[in-house]
Amino acid sequence: MGTIRLTMAQALVRFLDNQYLEVDGEETKFVTGVFGIFGHGVVVGLGEALAAEGHSLRFYQAKNEQGGAHAAIGYAKQNDRRKMMAVTSSIGPGALNMVTAAGTATVNRIPVLFLPGDAFACRQPDPVLQQVEIPTDYTCTANDAFRAVSKYWDRVNRPEQLMTAMINAFRVLTDPAETGAVTVALPQDVQGEAYDYPEEFFGKRVHHIERRIPTSGQIDRTVSMLRQAERPYVICGGGVRYSDAGKELEEFCAKYHIPFGETQAGKGTVRWDNPFNLSGIGNTGSLAANKLAKEADLILAVGTRLGDFTTCSKWLFQNPKARIVGINIAPFDAYKMNAEPIIADAKLMLKALCESASGYKSSWGDEIAKAKAEWDAEVDRLYAEEDSVALSQVRVLGELNDRLLPEDAIVVSGSGSIPSDMQRVWRTRVTGTYHMEYGFSCMGYEIAASLGSKLACPGRDVVAIVGDGAYTMLHTELLTAVQEEKKIIVIVLDNAGFQCIDNLQHSQGIVHFGNEWKHRDSSSGRLDGRSVVVDYAKNAESWGAKGLRATTINELGAAVRQALEERGPVVIDVKTSPKSMTQGYESWWRVGTAQVSTNKQVEDAAKSMAEEVSKARQF
Repeated sequence: MGTIRLTMAQALVRFLDNQYLEVDGEETKFVTGVFGIFGHGVVVGLGEALAAEGHSLRFYQAKNEQGGAHAAIGYAKQNDRRKMMAVTSSIGPGALNMVTAAGTATVNRIPVLFLPGDAFACRQPDPVLQQVEIPTDYTCTANDAFRAVSKYWDRVNRPEQLMTAMINAFRVLTDPAETGAVTVALPQDVQGEAYDYPEEFFGKRVHHIERRIPTSGQIDRTVSMLRQAERPYVICGGGVRYSDAGKELEEFCAKYHIPFGETQAGKGTVRWDNPFNLSGIGNTGSLAANKLAKEADLILAVGTRLGDFTTCSKWLFQNPKARIVGINIAPFDAYKMNAEPIIADAKLMLKALCESASGYKSSWGDEIAKAKAEWDAEVDRLYAEEDSVALSQVRVLGELNDRLLPEDAIVVSGSGSIPSDMQRVWRTRVTGTYHMEYGFSCMGYEIAASLGSKLACPGRDVVAIVGDGAYTMLHTELLTAVQEEKKIIVIVLDNAGFQCIDNLQHSQGIVHFGNEWKHRDSSSGRLDGRSVVVDYAKNAESWGAKGLRATTINELGAAVRQALEERGPVVIDVKTSPKSMTQGYESWWRVGTAQVSTNKQVEDAAKSMAEEVSKARQF
């Protein structure tokens, strides 16, 4: 066996450049680039290797480590996890800036390889700049913070350890059930150490995604439960999208007359006008989806984590006869809510069910069509909503959805009240264009992920719809988009604060406190003075993007039309009314309301909360 003498970092780059993924006979290059910010802990090691010729990995200069990682997440998500990028940083603050993004990747099951620089393995110069010393455990560094948010974690303390570390890293990154953030910490001295690596380590490696075939027993059990049900209901989760099972879901629901509701990750897998698509389900779901879910006696939970927003904190399925079938390639999710676990590929399982339950038909009758028509009328009303204070947030979404944006534009969001509104009312006309991060609901994901989505789909318009809070939290990758000459359109819905949380706060009887963007009042000492006014268009112009403004429907239309014609990034500052988002539709969400308070309204809210908890399933 021949060997090649390389530094650990050089070997890492060469290995990454030779990873491929095969799904259903289609082979693609799996790792295509690296986002990062160089510091002393990585620039002369991994940075040297990336700067050298002889590889095809493109380096993207992030402006914030978390932003670069979110861009990598958006890229992998928009590619349906069939392509990915790595992210690197220096030690200390640079590395810790990526921890939030690692959590976002893991919760959403998106493959991202985190390569933070680490303290010297030899310890000779310790403590080096930015090193966090733990007096009781010298093996612990800042990078141990990634352990809680990574699906695999490792530290390469010797150059030869890279080989087993990378094999295990890609075992997880290419596992459709277990994928997420993978962190491999790179001590800065070891990055530059040379080793004679075996040539075979650098050979082309194809990772095969094998669909988990449902067994006859799984099919028989599910068909038996389906035949016993009168009002079955399907939850379309993200697993339907990643399994490419949209067509199978449509055929299954049409054949047996079964409605389905969409999770945030599953939304957009099937067009909005499918007769069985009742739009979003759960706490941020539609009236149609939630009304029928309450009556269902069998829930087919396909590719969903069954999070509290989807299940209304396990309160939504109120039919005492309701049983749950968990169809999922991840056993952890398939077993949730005491479900009958069917650990199998969504596409193959739906196809098998479609072929195996012939003669069955649900008892929903015309209730599905009536519920959908009722909801469509409500969406039409919301899309035409007028507000006396400023533009209605839902009206803005309606204008964008129905009139202004191309049908194939990719829309990206992830936090605040915008995801709630969009899950309910957004009408997806081209599949794969609804891009929402709502597993972690990470503020600041939107703009960076839009850049990642644009890198994934360079020929498409990519539009971030973001609140003022999330924009302020993290918009640095707007500068990266300017640098890379990648056109993204950022629409900032400015309602002067964290109004989504203000709504929650006030709904539990608490006074408005700390969520609206107000100047401090000198007499009260609280943040309840005049509103803080921000010009986001000017902010965009300072980055080198085009800044536009809209305070009326006509101005919005003109701004969007101009943005679509621009060649570079655009930010549209849209002033919206603070309380103009949609409200709940037959939903409930459990929060930890104070049981004792000097405020009677808070105590009343706690009593109401306890009453609803008694209606929810316990596990």
